[in-house]
Amino acid sequence: MTGADALRSLAKMKDYKSQRISSWDRTGKNADWISIKKGKTETIAEIEGPGCISHIWITVSCKDSLYPRKIIFRAYWDGEKSPSVEAPLGDFFGVGHGVVNHYVSLPLNMITKKGSPQRYAAMNCFFPMPFFHKARIEIVNECDTDVEKFYYHIDYESYHNFSEKILLFHAQWHRENPTRATNDIANLDGKENYVILDAEGKGHYVGCNLSINNLCNSPFEGDDMIFIDGEKWPPSLHGTGTEDYFCSAWGFPAGKYDGIYHGVSLAGSIEGGTWAWAGKWTMYRYHLEAPIAFEKSIKVTIEHGHANSLGNDYSSVAYWYQTEPHKEFPPILPVSERL
Repeated sequence: MTGADALRSLAKMKDYKSQRISSWDRTGKNADWISIKKGKTETIAEIEGPGCISHIWITVSCKDSLYPRKIIFRAYWDGEKSPSVEAPLGDFFGVGHGVVNHYVSLPLNMITKKGSPQRYAAMNCFFPMPFFHKARIEIVNECDTDVEKFYYHIDYESYHNFSEKILLFHAQWHRENPTRATNDIANLDGKENYVILDAEGKGHYVGCNLSINNLCNSPFEGDDMIFIDGEKWPPSLHGTGTEDYFCSAWGFPAGKYDGIYHGVSLAGSIEGGTWAWAGKWTMYRYHLEAPIAFEKSIKVTIEHGHANSLGNDYSSVAYWYQTEPHKEFPPILPVSERL
């Protein structure tokens, strides 16, 4: 739903009960947080369905400076054993590399001091997350310290039943560090591309964020290639370059910018680099205006450099909706391989 669609729907009668689960202080005082011990998993929500999570807000105080990459966010729908959502906390909310940074898109944002990356941010997600029987959200603390203060709101709607066909929300983090550089001058199969999403079922892909640590100090280049329903070559969607897929051109001349569907939430080196494409970047593209549908499967890929010529650090979160069961995610990388 676009912003205009949301406004137009305000006059329609709502057939649900609005509710919230949060970390408010049950003593009535102002300690409105929970603490999560090092190495522990905390279930922050168990909600009976049918229902739909409409908004998640989180902020964290933790002495481990890389907590956004060390804390894992997971969600399970309808009693499933394998999560439908699994990603480091910061990456899920739209900024990679273990930092938080101010930016605003339509489905996701981080609100903090503008400028260089910060330690603290309000993180917001507006992707609707429906479920038929039960939703469970858990937080895994893999930091080197306790998470001292973890604040959260989970706003949701309870229904008697759903009046239309519903697909379930999914999000998956992936990393390849470094990508395997090739010496090819042409790419006519996409086999060495970085894989953003490899899903099976019926549904639609609604976008991603992509984080790149540019170790090679070269323009990213790299075409996006999206293969639908098992097709081999050519893919249904073939782009013309990394910045083009993320709706920019000629590199990212604007640097960091916030768009409702696309933007750059982290631009350039966070360690003082001066070269135009140097350092750590996160860019996002959300296909909210026209999700990319698939009947049986989808494979969303992008070249790392022209014809996969660059060996950089790539990580990503893909967002999509689909029928269940979903293809089980591989185990998320241990902390040492996420940093």
